[in-house]
Amino acid sequence: MRYGMNPHQPARIVGGDGPRLVNGEPSMINYLDALNAFALVREADRATGLPAAASFKHVSPAGAAVAGTIDDVASRTWRVPPGASGSLVSAYVRARDADPKSSFGDVVALSRPVDADTADLLTTVICDAVIAPGFEGGTVGRLAAKRGGRFLVFEADPSLDAPLRERRDVLGLTIEQERDAIPVERALPADAPLDAIGRVDALLGLVVLRYTQSNSVAMIRDGAAVGIGAGQQNRVDCVRLAGAKARTWWLRRHPFVDDLPAVAGMQRQDRLNWQMRFAGHEMTRSQQREFADLFGTDTLRTYEDDRWRAEWCGALDAVTMASDGYLPFRDNIDHAAESGVRAVIEPGGSARTGEVAAAAEEAGIIHVQTGLRLFHH
Repeated sequence: MRYGMNPHQPARIVGGDGPRLVNGEPSMINYLDALNAFALVREADRATGLPAAASFKHVSPAGAAVAGTIDDVASRTWRVPPGASGSLVSAYVRARDADPKSSFGDVVALSRPVDADTADLLTTVICDAVIAPGFEGGTVGRLAAKRGGRFLVFEADPSLDAPLRERRDVLGLTIEQERDAIPVERALPADAPLDAIGRVDALLGLVVLRYTQSNSVAMIRDGAAVGIGAGQQNRVDCVRLAGAKARTWWLRRHPFVDDLPAVAGMQRQDRLNWQMRFAGHEMTRSQQREFADLFGTDTLRTYEDDRWRAEWCGALDAVTMASDGYLPFRDNIDHAAESGVRAVIEPGGSARTGEVAAAAEEAGIIHVQTGLRLFHH
C-alpha cells in the first residue's frame, strides 16, 4: 500500500481476498473505508431490494441511501434531474446530499455496477475513490482520469463473503471473534407497526449502524440517512449530533438558505459550506463579517434571527431513528422528538427501557425493540 494509517507508517497486504484494485495506489484507510462501505451497501441492497450507495469518511458513513426521489434542492445542488427514481445515481445523490461538508473527499460505495449517469456525477464531485461490483463500458477510463490519474477504483466481488471468524492484532495481542452477520431483517419484528417506507428506513438504519463507529445513532427519512451521530462516548450526544445534522439537512430546503444570492466564481463546495453554516447558525464572528461581504447585510440579519429556523424545523417529520445500543434514558427520546422522529428502533433491554418506551408513547413515537446490538469498532 501507499502507506498505513499515516504517511510515516509503511503497510502491506499480507493475505486474504479483497476487491480488485483497478486504478490508483491506496493507503490503509482507503482500504478500510472501501471494504466497510461496500459491505454496507451490499447488505442494504439485500435487505431492501433497492440500489444503495454510501459516502464514507474515516471508517464511518457520512451518508447512505437507497434509490429514491431526488428533491429540487438536491437536483440543483448536484445538477441531476429531479423526481422519483430507482436509479443508482439517485442513491448516491441522496447519500452525498445528507452531509456534503463531511462527504468532501469521500470513498463512494455502490451496490450495483457503475453506469454512465453515475460516472458522470462522480467526475464532477470531490471524491477520492469508488468501489462497486462492476463498471459499464467506458466508465473506468473516465473515473481513472480523476485527480490526475490518482483516483482509486476498486471492483468488489458481490458473491464473496468474509470468513465467519475474524482476527485483529492490537499491540501484540491477537483477538478472534465471530463475524457480525445476523441479517437485520431477521431482527426487525415482523409485527412492528411500520408502513412500507418506515420498514425500509428501519432496515437501512440498522445496516448503517453495523458499519458506523460506535456509539452511533442514525436518523433516516424516506430511504436516506439524513443524520448520523458516530463515535460518541454517550448515547444522548449521538442523538443530539444526528439530530443537528438532520435539522441542517432540512433547513437547507428553506428558501432563505436555498436562495442565497449567487456569488460569481464561488465553487459549489464553498457555497454548500456557507449554506450549512447559515442553516445551522454556526458562524464565528469573522465568518459573519465575511458572510455579510459575500451575501449582504440583510441576509446576515436573517441569519441572526432564529425564529424561521424553529418554525421550519417544526415541520420536519417522518424520521426514523435507529440506535446501535439500547437507549439508557428518556432524554434520548426527548431530543429525538425535536428532530421529527416518529419511530425509534433500538435493541432494548436496559433497566430503564420501560421509561424510554413510556417517553416514546408520550411523544407519539413508535418504539420498536430488536434485541440486536450493533457495536462496531
